[in-house]
Amino acid sequence: MCPKVLTFLLVASFQIYTQTHGDDFTVMSILKDAWENTPRNWVGADPCGGKWEGISCNNSRVTSITLAAVGLMGELSGDISSLSELEYLKLGGCSFYGPIPELIGSLQLLESLDLNSNRFTGSIPHSIGNLSKLIVLDLFNNLLDGAIPISSGTTPGLDMLVNALHFHLGRNRLSGTIPKELFRSDITLIHVLLHDNNLTGSIPSTLGLVHTLEAVRFEGNSLTGPVPSNLNNLTNVATLILSNNNFTGPVPNLTGMASLSYLDLSNNSFDASDFPLSFSNLRALTTLMMENTGLEGQIPPTLFDLPGLQTLILRNNQLNGTLDIATSSSSQLKVIDMRNNRILFYSEAPERRNNVDVILVGNPVCEPPEATKNYCTVPQANYSYKRLPEKCVPLHCISDQISSPNCECSYPYRGVLVFKPPFLESRNSTYYVHLEEESLMRSFKSHQLPVDSVEVNFPAKDSFGYLESNLSMFPSGQNHFNTATISYIGFVLSLQTYENSDIFGPTYFKGSAYPYFDGKSTVSKELSSTGRIIGAAAGGASFLLLLLLAGVCAYRHKKRRERASEQKNHFAYLDLKNSDSVPQLKGARCFSFDEITKCTNNFSEANHIGSGGYGMVYRGMLPTGQLIAIKRCRQGSVQGGHEFNAEIEVLSRVHHKNVVNLVGFCFERGEQMLIYEFVRNGSLRDSLSGLSGIWLDWRRRLKVAHGAARGLAYLHELVNPRIIHRDVKSANILLDECLNAKVADFGLSKPMDNSELILASTQVKGTMGYIDPEYQKTLLLTEKSDVYGFGVVLLELVSGRKPLERGKYLAAEVSSSLDRKKDLYNLHELLDPSIRLDTMPKGLDKMVDLAMKCVQEKGRDRPTMGEVVKEIENILQLAGLNPDAIAESTSASFEEASQDEFPPSLKEEELSLS
Repeated sequence: MCPKVLTFLLVASFQIYTQTHGDDFTVMSILKDAWENTPRNWVGADPCGGKWEGISCNNSRVTSITLAAVGLMGELSGDISSLSELEYLKLGGCSFYGPIPELIGSLQLLESLDLNSNRFTGSIPHSIGNLSKLIVLDLFNNLLDGAIPISSGTTPGLDMLVNALHFHLGRNRLSGTIPKELFRSDITLIHVLLHDNNLTGSIPSTLGLVHTLEAVRFEGNSLTGPVPSNLNNLTNVATLILSNNNFTGPVPNLTGMASLSYLDLSNNSFDASDFPLSFSNLRALTTLMMENTGLEGQIPPTLFDLPGLQTLILRNNQLNGTLDIATSSSSQLKVIDMRNNRILFYSEAPERRNNVDVILVGNPVCEPPEATKNYCTVPQANYSYKRLPEKCVPLHCISDQISSPNCECSYPYRGVLVFKPPFLESRNSTYYVHLEEESLMRSFKSHQLPVDSVEVNFPAKDSFGYLESNLSMFPSGQNHFNTATISYIGFVLSLQTYENSDIFGPTYFKGSAYPYFDGKSTVSKELSSTGRIIGAAAGGASFLLLLLLAGVCAYRHKKRRERASEQKNHFAYLDLKNSDSVPQLKGARCFSFDEITKCTNNFSEANHIGSGGYGMVYRGMLPTGQLIAIKRCRQGSVQGGHEFNAEIEVLSRVHHKNVVNLVGFCFERGEQMLIYEFVRNGSLRDSLSGLSGIWLDWRRRLKVAHGAARGLAYLHELVNPRIIHRDVKSANILLDECLNAKVADFGLSKPMDNSELILASTQVKGTMGYIDPEYQKTLLLTEKSDVYGFGVVLLELVSGRKPLERGKYLAAEVSSSLDRKKDLYNLHELLDPSIRLDTMPKGLDKMVDLAMKCVQEKGRDRPTMGEVVKEIENILQLAGLNPDAIAESTSASFEEASQDEFPPSLKEEELSLS
């Protein structure tokens, strides 16, 4: 190390030293000079080494620019295309203008292009179609015009983005038709947002081929023609908004859309018809809006038996007869707005009178003498309120600080949260705003954002008729936010995930500039000038600092060798196969104890998310904003030491998108900790039991089974040496934000040699209900033991039940009840009610057959995991899903499997924690 430093000092006399790659250094310098209001620590000439706010690097290359909602202003220069390693470009909520450069299509590694809520003009570049890895395309709320670009000949287009999940193109000035080529069965889109543009023509029938869709918004255009009947195939869509167009023909039949929660068909020219009886079958429906759609006849009473129905807006139609909610079984109902219809009678239950806002103004039922009834007046909404603290006294704060709802002085991050409201008049308006505050806090907590409290107040309508509300978010743990947190808040609020659709409808967020990143108000230009002076002074002193570095070089080198020795000794204690070397974890790093303490807030109870035989599990957030999960071994636990060893052995070789990713590890101060990616939606067991609040329909369960099977097949067939997981269960299958399955928890794992058999210890390990009976009897462990556990997981997916309840094993119960000659295999009582239908869900019989093959008494009678994957892919096809498209979007290709031998050596220089 010292000779290298001395050589460097000689070279330093002739050139400037940076830790940033030369090309990236040049581009970032150009951008810094071109943009206004850049972060205050953008000083000096080294974005990576200087840790510029919002800039993430890997091996001296800039990989992420995340500066959403921080007040940047300027043009997006084509020079940015030279950042060839860039994966994330997030500049939403800023003040960029001018065209999006065509050269942006050169960023081949880009996964997220987030430019929402700026003032970009011109057309959408065709070259974006070259971004084959793009997952998020968010150009929402700009001034973009022209047609949606589609590929032709050698010209690329958006139809080439087969891996994209999000097309957010709403609130622009796009024109022309919606191209049919944009949608195919092999793409994995979940959001298609084209609302509030100038689009014409009809909805292409190809939209019905995209079975992964969860949200479709086309409102506020000039679309015509009938709504395609095959939209009924989109069983995962939760939000469908087609309002304010010129659609004709019959009101669409949507009975197949089992997940539909928010439906708005208002202000179209559908054929006059009776209220569709089919809507009473939409069991997930919470909001129905059909204002001015030509409806006639009576509302079927069965509509009010929908368990989650909250809001019904049917203004300006020709509905008549009786409005009867007296016998309604829905406990969620809050608003019925039927102004300007022909309702003659209204029947309500007296006990519900104060819980439901019913508006019948303009109906015969409100003619004298009934005109004074509550339902014959329009309630005056008053959203402008400020909820007073209930448990504390507001403080008198200094400077620009504000007293939060929890009475803490801090600098709030502010912006405008815009809702597409299902209603604007309600006596419960204050109640709903309070609900929205609670909903926002739940969302922030689920994303592990350090937000202490929020305030929503003083909303008004914007030019689109949406509801604008001022949102203030107060930091937790300190008096200000940092850039990473601000950007992440903007990302969570602007990605339009529809988590609040049952209250106010879909949202988007426009953040204000935040000048308090260091706890003080700043003026950008003054800071920029001061920063340049500081940077120049720092540059002049750099040579002297380097000389000082050479002076302490020998001392640091000695300490590094000592740390390396400690690490070797640690792994020797854990009895690794080669105790003279430490396994090098690809893509992972060694964390200090202080780093982990800081990112978990000193292992606070609020960050504690679970525990097991190994120890405690905590959530944390790295300074980059990345969420992590930390497994902390109980100190002095022998079992914990062995499990730590096992997971290090396994994860040093495992790299697959259906296996949880190791971020790093820590073994300081007698601690043993493993740091993983944080998988947001918890375990499959949590979802099946209802603890996570995530509803898994049949198709989602098939996708989860497919992903988990691919992860296990990878462990069994493509890792060298192959691995037996040994504790396959639904609690060890985690679900990410897109409900992709990830196999986790390798504490009991064993590597397989060529003998195919492992003689286990005299103690059988695993979880009751999942343990292979053959392994339990013979103590001989094979990969078929994992197959047995996976078979039980398949039975859980079908039944929703635990593997062992009241002393009864699920596998045995299914086996004793199974009769393939009878309807639903005679499993009516065992099927999960949330997927039980009048007819058998497509592929259910095949799934049960596969599960029973996996739980055969003898291992030789069970399929391999590779065969299980192929069978599930056949079932996916029966259910109308494309297994190839799912595999490409949810898991790495088997050919990408790492074949590294275990364990690789690590040089002494690589052991440094500095």
